[in-house]
Amino acid sequence: MRIQRRISLFIATATFLLSTSFAQQVKTDYDRGTDFKQYKSYSWGNVRTPNPLWVKRIKAAVDSALLSKGWTQVRSGGNVSIMAMEMTQDHQTLNTYYDSFGGGWGWGGRFGGLGDGFGQSTTTQETYRVGTLIVDLFDSSTKQLIWRGSSSDVLSDKSNKNIKNLNRRVAKMFNSFPPRRR
Repeated sequence: MRIQRRISLFIATATFLLSTSFAQQVKTDYDRGTDFKQYKSYSWGNVRTPNPLWVKRIKAAVDSALLSKGWTQVRSGGNVSIMAMEMTQDHQTLNTYYDSFGGGWGWGGRFGGLGDGFGQSTTTQETYRVGTLIVDLFDSSTKQLIWRGSSSDVLSDKSNKNIKNLNRRVAKMFNSFPPRRR
């Protein structure tokens, strides 16, 4: 019984840790010497993605986030040039489950040498796809990187869910934008 409880606790803990490691990750960084108050317009540069359908979706999500911050998109000659890159990568995880506690001979068991064993184990392999989006903002006059946002998340097989997650991730990415000068 004790081993079965330990195994159950281990499986519950492993499941929790795996689910948090797959959670959406959003990170931002910026040039600490940049005064973002000087920027109010932007132009799009290159958006690289393996799926051309996502170019419009990425631009729309970033446009929405910057519009809410008072920025204006111009066809060319904006204060800031935006470049974006989206990539996907397959990951694998192995999960091993023990289907019973089994019986067997062991040292110090309850019945004079008969102890608990681990029984049968089953290992499954799960493949999942992670999408990463990187958005870079460059000062158009100096050509220097002034801000970078990145986001990674497990992708769904359903396109609508991925679009919703993209919009959520980009909104979270620009949540504290523009950064305050320190």
